[in-house]
Amino acid sequence: MKKLESTFVNMTVVLTLFALVAAGALGAVYSVTEEPIAMAQVAKQQEAIKVVLPDFTELSEADTVNGLAVYKAYNGGSFVGAAVESQETGFNGPIRVMVGFDADGTIVNYSVLEQKETPGLGTKMVDWFKGEKADIRGMNPADANIAVTKDGGDVDAITAATISSRAFLRCVNAAYAAFSEANGAAAKSDAVSGATAQTDSQAAAQDTINVEPIDSAAVNAAAQSEK
Repeated sequence: MKKLESTFVNMTVVLTLFALVAAGALGAVYSVTEEPIAMAQVAKQQEAIKVVLPDFTELSEADTVNGLAVYKAYNGGSFVGAAVESQETGFNGPIRVMVGFDADGTIVNYSVLEQKETPGLGTKMVDWFKGEKADIRGMNPADANIAVTKDGGDVDAITAATISSRAFLRCVNAAYAAFSEANGAAAKSDAVSGATAQTDSQAAAQDTINVEPIDSAAVNAAAQSEK
């Protein structure tokens, strides 16, 4: 068999063939893993919603407010809070956080959906803002300054990770702004005017008209099964 001459043309052809084979292999792997990855992301999102909200029996489809997804939660037809998915750019890339508020806008809990911060520093955000030094749970952004103390705020930054801390808290503030836009103004108006509990219930019932559960009924089913 005649040996293939080592010429520029031959090398280009061989390299092109290798590139096409590699691209085909990568495409095949992606097509196989795309659906499981998407399903895992949906499952993580649903679990986060369940974790950050007060007890609920119904969950609305997401409303888009200020570009963020807002999931309203109800218990027996009464509005009990909302989960808001927020995103900001951190030190190493995007940070996505699900933040839960009760009906008054107080932070119930949060769950970090995505972050690529420095291991051992920015990655501590997963638990840091639930800890003794910087617990944001129970704070209401309408009353508290949800910013790091270095910026005059009420929250201690993660040690040696101020940039990550600022990005995380921007997520929280953006989430609250969306929550307020969707619910807060009406809630405060009712409180000032002395609206009755019956009126609130009617408003909540009206709000649920033509509202279907989130794509996966698993969130509502899981919430009810845990009662």
